[in-house]
Amino acid sequence: MSSLPSVDAHLRVVVLAGGIGSRFWPASSPARPKQLLALASRRALIADAVRRGLALVPSEGLSVLTGAHLVPPFREALPELDPGQFWVEPRARGTAPVLAWAAHRIHRRDPEAVMVSLHADHHIEPLSAFTELLPRAVALARQEDLLLTIAVPPDRPETGYGYIRTGGSLVSEEGLEAWRVETFVEKPDASTAWGYLSRGYLWNSGIFIFPVARFLNELRIHAPEIGTHLSLLERGEESAFFETTPTISVDEAVLERSGSVGAVRATFQWDDIGNWDALLRTGRKDAQGNWSLGETYALETSNSVLWAEDGPIVLFGVDDVVVVRSGGMTLVADRAQAPELKRLLQRLPAHFREVEFPSAPPGTGTTDPKGETP
Repeated sequence: MSSLPSVDAHLRVVVLAGGIGSRFWPASSPARPKQLLALASRRALIADAVRRGLALVPSEGLSVLTGAHLVPPFREALPELDPGQFWVEPRARGTAPVLAWAAHRIHRRDPEAVMVSLHADHHIEPLSAFTELLPRAVALARQEDLLLTIAVPPDRPETGYGYIRTGGSLVSEEGLEAWRVETFVEKPDASTAWGYLSRGYLWNSGIFIFPVARFLNELRIHAPEIGTHLSLLERGEESAFFETTPTISVDEAVLERSGSVGAVRATFQWDDIGNWDALLRTGRKDAQGNWSLGETYALETSNSVLWAEDGPIVLFGVDDVVVVRSGGMTLVADRAQAPELKRLLQRLPAHFREVEFPSAPPGTGTTDPKGETP
């Protein structure tokens, strides 16, 4: 098969930037979500995501989907964007309703558009591989009129990700492999995840490429809990749409139900920055395997995450821990418990969740992440 054409002029990018990232407490809070933290580079996560989007489209082709309370700090972190590029969802309802709303907005302006959906908390490198692959995947989505996801070859039996079992091949050429999706499976236990690795399952990255007309049609057919309410958007009743639709992911509402879904194999490194432990996979570490930010001193300490935003921290003779000093709070946890911080917060007094921070997020002027890649 000949090479796919270059990306067309109908491409639009949306960046999903809701939520607070409670698994990064106490550095993250409702007032300063993890998207404003420099967890993958010296820039805030949201800035990294927007940079990737702007490598695909001109500025006017990108929108950030978020809540009203996050627009002021996001505008400060993203001075290159105009106010109109922040699309404020009236109510948090999960990725299916918000992407339906975004797709409807885009379709109203350009029925031929293809929408790329990016998350604000991913680690992707190198950028050159991302920008080479995505336009070809967009062309494939348009060519086959399919909903596509970028699928990542797993390197560990991760229990926090969704997996994909691929079916028949769509295209196979240098630099691009794609298949129809046979099955999506969510967050297996450890033994099941090992089995998925041995059988060639892929991770579902959550990077989606949707021809908007096809996506809206699939919502009407396979997700009536959302599709039947698209008429509210047609009448301009956006608040009513979000009040009426359930909280549900696009994976569950559409991708797991539709027969028009494909997967493109990633050619770049990808990880989800979901909790403190992820920093040991994605960031640079010292000779003892520690990732650190701020003024930290670690003696006879290894394989640990050290975040000193609010004064120095000192560790001596411990391994596999997370120590975070931020906003007047100190967290000390076993690394294995890092994914469970949301459960911890549910047991703490409510005022522990609202902490005071410096005026700028770490990595954007107040502190310097040691050893992080630019």
